[in-house]
Amino acid sequence: MSDYRNTYSRQEIFSLKVNAPDHKIYDSIRKRWDGISKPIDGLGNFEKVICRIGAIQKKELPTFDNRYIVIMCSDNGIVDEGVSQTGREVTYQVARMLGQGTSTANTLAKKAAAKVMAVDMGIDCPEKIPGVIPLKVDRGTKDYLKEDAMTEEQVLMAIGSGIDVAKTLKDEDADIVVSGEMGIGNTTTAATLLSLLVGDDGSSFVGRGAGLDDKGLLRKKEVILDAVTKYGDGKFSLDDKDKVFKYLCEVGGFDIAGLCGLFIGCGLYEIPVVIDGLITAVAALLARCFVPGTREYMIAAHKGREKGLIRALDLLDLEPFIEGNMALGEGTGGIMLLPLIDMALDFYKSASTFDAGGIREYTRFS
Repeated sequence: MSDYRNTYSRQEIFSLKVNAPDHKIYDSIRKRWDGISKPIDGLGNFEKVICRIGAIQKKELPTFDNRYIVIMCSDNGIVDEGVSQTGREVTYQVARMLGQGTSTANTLAKKAAAKVMAVDMGIDCPEKIPGVIPLKVDRGTKDYLKEDAMTEEQVLMAIGSGIDVAKTLKDEDADIVVSGEMGIGNTTTAATLLSLLVGDDGSSFVGRGAGLDDKGLLRKKEVILDAVTKYGDGKFSLDDKDKVFKYLCEVGGFDIAGLCGLFIGCGLYEIPVVIDGLITAVAALLARCFVPGTREYMIAAHKGREKGLIRALDLLDLEPFIEGNMALGEGTGGIMLLPLIDMALDFYKSASTFDAGGIREYTRFS
């Protein structure tokens, strides 16, 4: 895609409208499931996700061949406060591997028959990284204990970039998108933002990220508490779009803002989108706040190890498929969901029916 980015005002984003998926097709797919030779809802949530994907695509036989992994990469100024085991240079190093096709996400994506699209939203480097889409807003955010992480203009640019990425995926006829991220320090950013959004003091959502020791974890807790004290009012804020936007500017990241735009764009362009871990779930929560209908296009992949992930998914009323205890990032949990959906969809399309087997069909009771 080109470097051109749509620019939106805050109110333009807030006024965006998303069409609902086709509930008639959802019901039609569920009826087809009930005619397959198995107990009612025997495949549980896997039946529902095929119904949801079909309703989004407006197809009674959903397609699942053209899959993309979008990995938003950015550095976070809060790393200067000692909240990570590694330095910000690792963001650049992993992004380079993503561009070369040698990172963890690339390896898993090959097996899942998915294409990886890495995006530079704000890596602290001056040059374009080969194989990585250059949509850099700035070379990382500010240290939000000292000043706001981003300006309003930067946040709007990042959200607009995410929406544009979704438009590109629509033009590529993407059947499904997995959201991912890479940025040293971004579990701290996401946990701080989630704490502000729900009025928590920060203690509920602090995790070890990429492997902090006890001393590092204590420092991370202190940083999040200091940020919540500095910016928060202790109130649940998801119903207040302006306040949520303010928090995003104050403590967010270019990756989170870009992912928020991606979730909004997938709603606008009617593409199913998979939530991976904490960072992507917080971005999805922002998208649902700014443009409520976007939630209908989201699929939760896994529980993860970061403490805030389940809270974010609960607020989205989404149930994850995989336990896993994962904490890798790069969309890897979402990638691992794809083969499971593959099997469910293949079963839906090719399994024997009650009629074919001469078996009396089960009755669905509401």
